[in-house]
Amino acid sequence: MSNEVLNYDKIAEASLAKAQRDGAETMWDRRAAQKTQCGFGEAGVCCRICSMGPCRVSPVPGKGAERGICGANADTIVARNFARMCAAGTSAHSDHARDIVHALHHSKAEGPYKVRDEAKLRRIAAEWEIADADTKETYALAHELALMALEEFGKPFGTQRFLKRAPKARQEVWARENIAPRAIDMEVTTLMHSTHMGCAADYESLFRRGMRTSMSDGWGGSMIGTEFSDILYGTPTARASSSNLGVIDAEMVNIMVHGHDPNLSEMVVLAAQNPEMVELAKSKGAKGINIVGMCCTGNEMTMRHGIKIAGNFYQQEMAIITGAMEAVVVDVQCIFPALPELAKTYHTRFVSTSPKAKIAGDIFIEFSEATGLDNAAEIVKLAVENFPNRDASKVEIPDIKQDTMVGYSVETIIEHLDAVVNSQLEDELGTVKPLTDVIYAGVIRGAAGVVGCNNPKQQHDYAHITVMEELIKRDVICVVTGCAAQAAAKAGLLTLEAKDKCGRGLKEVCERVNIPPVLHMGSCVDISRILHIVNLCADQRGVDPALLPVVGIAPEWMSEKAVAIANYVVGSGINTYLGVIPPVLGGPNFTKLMTEDCHEFIGAHFVFEKDPIVMVDKIMEDMEAKRVALGI
Repeated sequence: MSNEVLNYDKIAEASLAKAQRDGAETMWDRRAAQKTQCGFGEAGVCCRICSMGPCRVSPVPGKGAERGICGANADTIVARNFARMCAAGTSAHSDHARDIVHALHHSKAEGPYKVRDEAKLRRIAAEWEIADADTKETYALAHELALMALEEFGKPFGTQRFLKRAPKARQEVWARENIAPRAIDMEVTTLMHSTHMGCAADYESLFRRGMRTSMSDGWGGSMIGTEFSDILYGTPTARASSSNLGVIDAEMVNIMVHGHDPNLSEMVVLAAQNPEMVELAKSKGAKGINIVGMCCTGNEMTMRHGIKIAGNFYQQEMAIITGAMEAVVVDVQCIFPALPELAKTYHTRFVSTSPKAKIAGDIFIEFSEATGLDNAAEIVKLAVENFPNRDASKVEIPDIKQDTMVGYSVETIIEHLDAVVNSQLEDELGTVKPLTDVIYAGVIRGAAGVVGCNNPKQQHDYAHITVMEELIKRDVICVVTGCAAQAAAKAGLLTLEAKDKCGRGLKEVCERVNIPPVLHMGSCVDISRILHIVNLCADQRGVDPALLPVVGIAPEWMSEKAVAIANYVVGSGINTYLGVIPPVLGGPNFTKLMTEDCHEFIGAHFVFEKDPIVMVDKIMEDMEAKRVALGI
């Protein structure tokens, strides 16, 4: 890997040097082995949908084949490929949500799955118009709400219930353009049908269908996953934690939980707290059990329990390379298939738990909501009993970690805003009015949701951190989720002290409200929290969200989930900036539709910009133009 990449992160540099000494292969070795990546694939003009191909058409007209065997041109092929990414990303988030809903249906007062935020249960039940939501017995209501949520995946008629959270102006756009999402499974199935050989060949039709499917993620699956996780495990509140590989403890049994589904991680946390399990760890020579999180599972655990975050996507191998990890426990999404083989270089046990993401190489312990705590206890015991097998000569834990403040749910942000409500003006508590006031007054110039993954095509974490630091310097408050949130954590941006990196206006707001300038809102599913607070702000001012000085940013994205996310953010009226260009440039008309023309009917568009400084300049121009249009 290039020195540029390594020099940005001293932990990465040391970890990769250790990997070489240990004879361990990493993602950087595999990237180097790829040599030059396929130009047709990067441009999105390779089609393998049917067995007449694969066909690849030239991204440059007049140079090579301009149509596939069936006659599909570059824009059609690009549109189909992009749409299928939307379908896959929507499926991943929504299937996560379905598991959460099943757990709620299993909930009971005496079981491991309990209702921990009863107020939110009753609030959402009332929002969904369940009779007697305020008086019905708690678990009878939880089970009724769970069944209603399961219908959101497969109901034959109607649209997603959470769409009503958007201002009327935005709902009218969705209705007019026919992109209000119906049942989640219906949208995915219909889109896959549309992209089958011999079906849709109009690139704009495919774009619109992809957007409607993605909307069923943001306003359906992801929002259900977020809100129902809060009901089960508690709505996050601001709390202290810490991040980076230095949170791994050489004297403890270390268990890394990696993936996205809190159903698993919550049970692992519960099993590890069992006094008998802690005593077993001590009998093996450890001081106790140290659970650490990786990727979005790390976000889920830290915002509800303060559990430490070992790292984000690109660090999953590095955690094993420390030589101090007794077990890596995974569920779904963003997990390298290379991890089991890497674990064999050390003493680490690799445990996959989901039939949807079974990864060969070590051990599979199937996890289900019905037997969740028993499954977790088996996993934790396996890790504890592995502690004596640790090879001390291979243990090397970087002595770097960073304090963080995490857990800023919509409810927690509003609670903080209540502290600065001016009672003399008879302002109401429990609203986002103080936030909209400082934006409209110009104290804060706007807000940015910075989200997404890491991508080895870029200097890891550099774009995330550069964008955030430049934005807060220019008085733009940032909210973050996913691996972007963990990048911010490692850089110290999730601390109250980070206010000193801000412009004067944002610094004053941070001091008055007692918040960091970059707010941790959770995992990638929790981008639905960002949607919710933006729409609350728009509703507060009686405008379409498309008019607000707000942007979405994914500086280092890599997954199909990120494509679905970007699509539903644009569909929600928010301009979205991507630091990694999606595979669409081979279709010039489709690219123009994404980056320009869709603004005419959606009120927002995509912006592709690899340079994070140039990206921030463009964002500020965008925000200032919106401020002028609003007259603020």
